[in-house]
Formats: sequence, C-alpha cells, structure tokens
Amino acid sequence: MTSPTADDPLVSTDWLAARLDDPKTKIIDASFKLPGVLPLPVDDYLAAHLPGAVFFDVDHIADRNDARPHMFPAAEQFARDVSALGISSGDTVVVYDAGGWVAAPRVWWMFLAFGHPNVKVLDGGLKKWLREGRPTHSGQVTPKPGKFQARFDPSYVRSQQQLVGNLATHAEQLIDARPYQRFEGSVAEPRPGLRPGHIPGSRSVPYAGLFDATTGAMKSLDDLREAFRSAGVDLAKPTVTTCGSGVSALVVTLALYRLGVRGSALYDGSWSEWGLPDGPPVATGAA
Repeated sequence: MTSPTADDPLVSTDWLAARLDDPKTKIIDASFKLPGVLPLPVDDYLAAHLPGAVFFDVDHIADRNDARPHMFPAAEQFARDVSALGISSGDTVVVYDAGGWVAAPRVWWMFLAFGHPNVKVLDGGLKKWLREGRPTHSGQVTPKPGKFQARFDPSYVRSQQQLVGNLATHAEQLIDARPYQRFEGSVAEPRPGLRPGHIPGSRSVPYAGLFDATTGAMKSLDDLREAFRSAGVDLAKPTVTTCGSGVSALVVTLALYRLGVRGSALYDGSWSEWGLPDGPPVATGAA
C-alpha cells in the first residue's frame, strides 16, 4: 500500500475530536448545494454542526460583483470575511462538509491560495462524524473576530483565456470532475443555458468516484491512483481541474495532492463559464 504524503491534508474524526477544545483549532462547515436544492446549506448547518463550527458560505465569500458563480474574491475581502468567522493567521483550520465531498476541498484550496498552509479537510465530514455517534450542536455560532491576513497566489487558478491558449499547446492536462454523463454531453447541465459537453482534450475523473458513498471517507491511495491511471491521467504532468462551477473539481485536486502532486490549478470559471452559448469550442462523447 502507498502511504499519504507527509503534509497529507486529510485528518480523521479521531484527530479532530481530540482537539475540539483547542482554541487554536478552528472548524468550518463548508457545506454547499446547487441552486434551488432545499433545505439551504446554512439551514442544515443551523440544525446540526460540529461543536464550535462556523459556516463558510461559498457563495458569499466570493466576488459578488462577478456574474459567474462563487468566483475567488480579492485577498482583502477573503481576509475580512475569514476574520469575521473568528479565524486568525496563526490558527489551524479544519474544513468539513455534509459528507458528499462537494465543498470542503474548495475551501481548503482557497485557504492555500490565500497563503494559509495550515488547513486540513475532515475525512468523511459530517456524515462520518454522525455515523460514529459523535456530538453536534445546533444554532448559530458567533465567534470573536480574528485577525487573518491574506495574499493571493494566482498560480492556484486558471482563467478561460489561459485554457483557450492551452488548447493549442496542451502544456497542462485538464481533468473534469463532473459526472460522466455531463462530461460526454448526454444529459443537460443543471444550470440552464449551458451547452453540453467538455473542454476539448480533457479527461473524465468524476469526483463521486473518489470517496466511499457509505462512509463518506476518501478512498485509499491505491484506489485514487488507479482512478487517474484508468482515465489516462499522467500524474507527472501539470494539471488543471475543472467541474461545473469550480467547487467539486477540488475533490480531484485533493486526491492528486494526497498522491504527492503539487502545482496543480483550478479553472475557477469551469463549465459555468466555458459552457456559455458564446463560449470556446466544446467536445462531446468520450475523452
């Protein structure tokens, strides 16, 4: 069996349970759902969350002047919003979601991109925590404001312009995290008005295949490695991940990171931008 890297971003429920009373360990609920899905993630959070956890709204801690969904905010806004959650630059941040691996990796990547390396993802999230009979709280948590400093590293993201250029150079391989039917273009996108299909030349690694649906835990490193191998992904080649709107792609990024891959990037606009009617070329069918 392969072993996780020394800086493995995943932590176990046992690890976190032993640190619930540590004032320097800050817990974030980053649960997320597609537009129109009820109840809202914040309502789920208010009903049950890990003790002391604050809610990170992916749609709110974003560039709200950008029509594209939840694009990365400016460093100043990220610092301000994260400070309001009671988080300071010296804290260890642990992010979880409802257990479907949709948004916790997105927030993990945001913290890394804004210069905060001491951030972890709870393996299995709330789903695994509840299966183990661990305690939860309800209601709003109102923390004392923290002092968080942020400096954005643009190498963590890619723009549409950069990926259009990559169509000719193929310098970076693209991995699409959406379900395969959306990748091949055989079903409609959940966001109205988008063309079906995928970015030409990209590979399909659906994010839901990277974790155990029953326990919520991420699959073994050998299973992760096989998922990329079978999709034709070269782990030694520069990689950009993409999905519907730049959220679930980070599950793929997290899996790559656990396998020792560094220097990958996120296409933040993802299919919500590329798939627009007047967007760049689209491919359909198998990779």
